[in-house]
Amino acid sequence: MATSTPSTTSASSRSLPGAASHSTKRKPLPFAYQFLAGSIAGVTEIACMYPLDLVKTRFQLQVNPLSKVTIVPPHGTTATTVAKGQQPPTVAPRPYTSILGCLQRVIRREGVLRLYRGVLPPLIAEAPKRAIKFGANEQWGFALKKLFSLDRLTALQAGFVGSLAGATEAMFVTPFELVKVRLQDRSSLKLYTGTVDCMRKVAAQEGVLTFYHGLEATIWRHATWSGMYFMIVQGFRTAFPERSTATKEESMMRNFAAGTLGGVMGVLVNTPFDVVKSRIQNQHAGPIGYALSNVARLYRQEGLAPKLVRLGPGGGLLLVVFDRTSELMRIFIVDESSNKPVVIPATL
Repeated sequence: MATSTPSTTSASSRSLPGAASHSTKRKPLPFAYQFLAGSIAGVTEIACMYPLDLVKTRFQLQVNPLSKVTIVPPHGTTATTVAKGQQPPTVAPRPYTSILGCLQRVIRREGVLRLYRGVLPPLIAEAPKRAIKFGANEQWGFALKKLFSLDRLTALQAGFVGSLAGATEAMFVTPFELVKVRLQDRSSLKLYTGTVDCMRKVAAQEGVLTFYHGLEATIWRHATWSGMYFMIVQGFRTAFPERSTATKEESMMRNFAAGTLGGVMGVLVNTPFDVVKSRIQNQHAGPIGYALSNVARLYRQEGLAPKLVRLGPGGGLLLVVFDRTSELMRIFIVDESSNKPVVIPATL
């Protein structure tokens, strides 16, 4: 007579990050959990790196051949007295010469909190923005593998999928980016009092469609960065596979190295589009032109200025937080049902 003996899958057999079994294929994380993981990663990254984002934007707007926006006198200066009926001369702020110098001058002249001026729009957009990037990349990656019966993506295929994810992300973030850029520009300190005031004045004075100025440049910016980022990360992981006995700390350092390298290479590719995007979105009037023609003009007039100040280490931080959060949710939430007792009939 056959009897049944319960055979349970021990909770201790669940694989932790860095010690995952290679004998089973990893199932895609449900989109809701991808959204949450991407949100946590994005908010963490922006909280740590936003002051450098402000520095980056101010460097990008120092030389502005794409617009003729009036620059207000720098903080602490007074207007020059002129005869009645004459126009006061434009006072050009002393240019920033280094990242540290910019940070010091902002803190000294404007206060520490000014480093986070304009943080509200990207903070509001950050959760869905990062969720769209990572979620779309995960879903399209699994769809591509299923469509072509692939076990895993090559680096070039991962870059293609990443570009699609970045372009989709750009469609969502453009209005938030415009408000952020306007508030980060030091010439706007007396023009806008805050996020709501900026949104109200842009809509009233320039029209609602102005919020999508720079959409083309933003698509190029996000598609190129995301494509290069995910291609480098995939290539790094292929070239340096994780050991089955790797500790959690080793796994995190591997992810940070891959993400940082991907972020740096992404910045090298997308910086011209990022500069053009910032200048177009800070342009209050006049023709905008196409992103590629503006990039060509940027190369001719300025060359590659030192504007790689933020997205390298930020890319590493993003990947570490996203992967770690995703893995924890996969272990303790998604796979929990697979750890319930399973009854297996025994034979005589």
